[in-house]
Amino acid sequence: MLPEGFVRHRLAAAVLLCVLAGGVAAPANADPVVGSTNLVVADPGVPRPPGQPCVVNLFTNDSFDDFGTRPFSYTPPVSCGGPWAKVVLEADFSVTAGRQYDRTATVWLNGVNLYFGTTQEPSSTVSPAWHVERDLTDYANLFKGTGQGQAIIGNLVNSTYTGVIHGSARLLFYPASARARAAEVPDAVVPLGSDPVGGTVSLNTPTDTLTRTLTLPLNVERLYLDVFTQSQGGDEFWYTCVPNTYAAQVQECGGGNFREAEISIDGQPAGVAPVYPWVYTGGIDPYLWRPTPGVQTLNFMPYRVDLSPFAGQLSDGAPHQIALQVAGANGSFSATAALLVYRDAHAKQVTGKVTRNTLVGQAPTPVIGSTLATDSSGNTTGAITTKLDRRFVIEGYAQTSHGRVTSTVTQNVGFDDRQTFTINTSTYRQQTWQRTWVESVSASRVGGLPPVERRQRYEYPFTLDYNQVIGSDGSTTAASTIHQGYTQRGEQRLFGLPVYGYDVHNQMDSADTLVFDASGALSSHSGQQSAQTYAFHDTRGSCYRTDLTTQAGALASYRTGKGCPDQQNRVSWFARPDGSPDSSLLQGH
Repeated sequence: MLPEGFVRHRLAAAVLLCVLAGGVAAPANADPVVGSTNLVVADPGVPRPPGQPCVVNLFTNDSFDDFGTRPFSYTPPVSCGGPWAKVVLEADFSVTAGRQYDRTATVWLNGVNLYFGTTQEPSSTVSPAWHVERDLTDYANLFKGTGQGQAIIGNLVNSTYTGVIHGSARLLFYPASARARAAEVPDAVVPLGSDPVGGTVSLNTPTDTLTRTLTLPLNVERLYLDVFTQSQGGDEFWYTCVPNTYAAQVQECGGGNFREAEISIDGQPAGVAPVYPWVYTGGIDPYLWRPTPGVQTLNFMPYRVDLSPFAGQLSDGAPHQIALQVAGANGSFSATAALLVYRDAHAKQVTGKVTRNTLVGQAPTPVIGSTLATDSSGNTTGAITTKLDRRFVIEGYAQTSHGRVTSTVTQNVGFDDRQTFTINTSTYRQQTWQRTWVESVSASRVGGLPPVERRQRYEYPFTLDYNQVIGSDGSTTAASTIHQGYTQRGEQRLFGLPVYGYDVHNQMDSADTLVFDASGALSSHSGQQSAQTYAFHDTRGSCYRTDLTTQAGALASYRTGKGCPDQQNRVSWFARPDGSPDSSLLQGH
């Protein structure tokens, strides 16, 4: 027998997916002008529902010129207390012209991360300004009460590093209405960090952990973990590192180049999160990223780990330890995570346990291969390969008010990297081809009914060709060519039938050549060019595409809407074209 309300709830959701339309995801830029040297990206903004939002300012035009925090107090919007159809964070940043490093930027409320990214580097003549948005609808219950927050952009300003960063941020609350239904959101958002206001934790080795011991409610039915792991310090360029055995031979950082976030519950493996190879705007060659930074450089997206198979086990009223580590960490990773908890509103107590976990015993140990050879003259050539491919199933059940809910997470996670080296008296060339991928199926089944499924595939392709050549006059050229990609494909199924599918594609290609004189001082650069394509479409009829190119540090071309109906971007207001996670349909009741 079907649980009460199951068909009505699920079919209503399916109908909404098919018939609701409207909304536009505008590009994140405001009318970019060809020839401009100001920052420009092809990324979309967050699409909005109909109606006027209530706005709560978090901070306005704060200056970031030291390593202190910028605290703020939060009060929920008075005129629209919820429920909300959507909650959006908007932030605007700028840095004054001059010299400045890229800086990490974060915004927090009650220990929960609201924004994580880095800043654009300025030049002596360009003061870049940029706008970022993040869909925080799933965090709606965090915003129902008052709280304390802070913005953190640690920045050194002195006679050498002169760039002062400024920033403002606000939350926009879109009330639910007949045209925009209230979002299905977690009942609680719990940070893993110990700071009550918010901050990252540094994970320097594979054994360092971000850990919190929690006693969760007695009626947990689903839960997820949103994970950020940002490479820093000696790990900033982890994707170029090699195993310690070969580090001296190829003059590179050691520790290998495999990184992956590992999640555990009470010491047992519970899930994994891939690490994206972000390149910051001072990375490798700063001119590569003027005026367009790399994929997600200014606005990281969290990776959501489905921990629902553990719901019944975690509802026993006992304290449980949830931990995050970074496999391969060999420098520093800034980490934070937030637990999203869905409760059974009609049950005082949920019981259950994990019945299968094949991730246990599968250590994140890649297979390393090498064809490196150094001849009698000291010339080194050859390749280093790094591979890891794991498949695992985690399954558990929760005895709820509407029956026994079985949650199953099936994943295939892979990492494939090849680095070739050509090293002699005049040349140092390193070529990296890397691909990280995740294929996952999260299924929720009530009793013997067909499951509700979410199928996802992520791919993070990354290539880097760094070619340094010493000339006969002692000068040096360093040519860099980079390709970054972010692909996310997903499908939601109900009763075995697809009800929604989507595709996110973000690609960045950039090249530049630095020229150093015989003393080692930078004398010039040449050949700067880049191209970004961002595309999104879904089975609701949403279509977004923006293409841009840059040359010599200025916008060379910009086109939006190519390939969409009427050459116009049109995205449903409840879509997530930015690739941010959404678990609203995966309930199973």
